[in-house]
Amino acid sequence: MAEGTGAYVRKVKRAAKIIFYRRHRQPGVKGWELRRALGKEYVKIVDLLNQHLSSIGLQVSTVYEGSERPQNPTSEQIDRARFYMAVKEPLTASDLVMSGWRVDDVAALVVAVSYIISKQGKAARKDIEQILREKFPKWRVERNLNRYIRQGYLNEVDDVLYLDWRARAEIDQRTLIKLVIGGETSPSSDQTATTP
Repeated sequence: MAEGTGAYVRKVKRAAKIIFYRRHRQPGVKGWELRRALGKEYVKIVDLLNQHLSSIGLQVSTVYEGSERPQNPTSEQIDRARFYMAVKEPLTASDLVMSGWRVDDVAALVVAVSYIISKQGKAARKDIEQILREKFPKWRVERNLNRYIRQGYLNEVDDVLYLDWRARAEIDQRTLIKLVIGGETSPSSDQTATTP
C-alpha cells in the first residue's frame, strides 16, 4: 500500500462515518461517493473497515444493481453499487422492536415479500393490498406499502410491485420461503438478514 498506516486509519474512520450516517432516505452510499471521499483504493478501505466491524457483529454489505451479485464486478459496477452498514446475524424479535419496527409491520413486509417471490418477482399492488387487508386496516396497509417503497424494500412500476435492493440485500429469500412453507432452515452464506 502506497500510503502510511496513519492515513489508512483516518480513511477507515472516515469510511465508517460516511457509511453509517444516513444522508438520504435510504441507508448507505454509492461506490462513486466513497471513491470521491476516500480515493481510488476505497474498496481496500472498506475491507479494512469490515475487519474492525466483524468483532462487534457488524459488516459493510454491498448491493449491486440488478437482481444478482456479479461474479467479477467491474469498477463501474462497484461505483454504482450501494454500500451500507448491516448486522452479521439475524435479529431477534425484541431487537426488531427496539429498532423502531412494530411486529405487525414486519409481518406485513414478510407477507408482501413472500407473495412477490411466489409470483416470480412481481405482483400487482392491488393483490398484495387485498391479502394484507384481511389482517390489517386499509390505512395501515397503504401506509406500510408506501413505507416499504420509500425505504427501498419494494419498488413500484405501473401498480406492479417488485423486490427492491434492500429486500434483496437484507432478506434471505431461501430461508424465508422455507419458514413460510414450514421446512427446516440452515444458516445461509448468501445473504444476511439485517435491520429493516
